[in-house]
Amino acid sequence: MAKNRPTENLRPLGPLVGREGKPYSQFSIAMAIFWRHRLARVCFYVLVCLYACAIFANFLAPYRFDDEDRNYSYCSATAIQFFDRGHLSWPFVYGRTLTFNSIHRREYLLDMAQKYPLRLFYGGRLFGVDKPGRIYIWGADSRGRDLFSRILYGGRISLSIGLVGVLISFSLGLLIGGIAGYFGGWVDSFLMRLCEMFMLAPGFYLILALRSAVPDNFNSLQVYLMVVVILSLIGWASLARIIRGMSLSLRQRDFVLASKAMGVSDIKIIIKHILPHTLSYSLAAIMLTIPSYILGEAGLSVLGLGIQDPVPSWGNMLSEAMGIVQIQFAPWIMIPGIFIFITVICFNIIGDALRDAFDPMFQVEG
Repeated sequence: MAKNRPTENLRPLGPLVGREGKPYSQFSIAMAIFWRHRLARVCFYVLVCLYACAIFANFLAPYRFDDEDRNYSYCSATAIQFFDRGHLSWPFVYGRTLTFNSIHRREYLLDMAQKYPLRLFYGGRLFGVDKPGRIYIWGADSRGRDLFSRILYGGRISLSIGLVGVLISFSLGLLIGGIAGYFGGWVDSFLMRLCEMFMLAPGFYLILALRSAVPDNFNSLQVYLMVVVILSLIGWASLARIIRGMSLSLRQRDFVLASKAMGVSDIKIIIKHILPHTLSYSLAAIMLTIPSYILGEAGLSVLGLGIQDPVPSWGNMLSEAMGIVQIQFAPWIMIPGIFIFITVICFNIIGDALRDAFDPMFQVEG
């Protein structure tokens, strides 16, 4: 039994035979091992919640991402009141009055004369308040936009860019690596030298170089697509080299030789017989790679080279936290960074659990 892997989060698998007497496949066994990893299971549920909130942001967010009111610039979180003059009441919020203190710092004083009841299913959204009242769950940014709403909308960009980028880069990496390992010879040498050219340059500087070639007049959708393409172009090379090594050993297997003898085309052999045998590694590598795409987009957006305001992403929302003064007087503008941190940690934990589950040397004692 392997002694170098933690097993405290795992439970015995039980019999490896299904109800109908058929043995479980290797994939089914690996997924059963993964699902018994408690921390990975919690991270999976966290990611499901984050993606669900991003998908249904139009309903869950009280405001649109570009709904602003400059009178509430850097307004702190709104306290929801449940008692009115000592008596239990329907939830409501007080109005806010903008004032400036002796050092000309903004202060928002509660106006007890103005009460705005919390309305459910208001204007096609889960909740809201009547105008001119405003409700800020986590405070407002410099333009008086609700940070909670923008985080939900920003999740659409930050969470999807990793999935789309991985889909493109891993499709390239699997195909190019499979072709290089299967054919060998000059094809292998040419494709591997191409991979080394992409791996030679430091990743972040290559991102900046590719982004500088994109015109400045692109709209938000075009910028999003360009960022995805840029991140994908630097992520496929390392995977291709690993898949190439796996393909070199797989091409000598009996099932590959039998397919050749039956006249199956080379492309079909690569796609149907070689690449599926790399699934165990690829699935774990995908989960471990997605965080790099999320951080890459965040880095570009913080520098002003990624998704442009007013379209939100967790990265460009952090651009307001570049100054110590803003962080000191409005610390809630750092909340998008917490979401980036949680997402990256969850993907890494799930990736590690999948890598352990698919490792044939990793056994769980019953």
